[in-house]
Amino acid sequence: MSARPALLSDLPSLLALFAASEVSAVAEPPARAERLWRETLAHPGVTVFVSEEGGCMLATCMLVTAPNLLRGGRSHGFLENVVTHPAHRGRGHGRAVVRAALAQAWASGCHHVLMQSGRADPRVHAFYESLGFVPGRRTAYVAPRPAGPAG
Repeated sequence: MSARPALLSDLPSLLALFAASEVSAVAEPPARAERLWRETLAHPGVTVFVSEEGGCMLATCMLVTAPNLLRGGRSHGFLENVVTHPAHRGRGHGRAVVRAALAQAWASGCHHVLMQSGRADPRVHAFYESLGFVPGRRTAYVAPRPAGPAG
């Protein structure tokens, strides 16, 4: 199983993966999704990894790296949007994209890679732990967006 950085042309396949996985609402209308996708791929420190088979997008994740004045100047890495197609879980596609993201983080000098999961399924947590993530070393806090008009 292998993973590669996503391309501009991958957007329709990614949107289909997100729809099949029912992870969250995607950006709409399509013109907005295209604009956001272009911004994502052009943003310094952001890489989206994908795994595909037979022309079907089966897994993805996004690595965000950010400069840091602490930790000897080594960057932070943040892993986000880890998604595997429900019909293809347990076949190595999710593992491939996360490993690719971690390899890039280490190659770029990151001190650590942080990630959060809102999933209660113990298999999800076992998956991340098998990839080297250690639970309980940090406490996560989430500030929800205040109610009111979108801005």
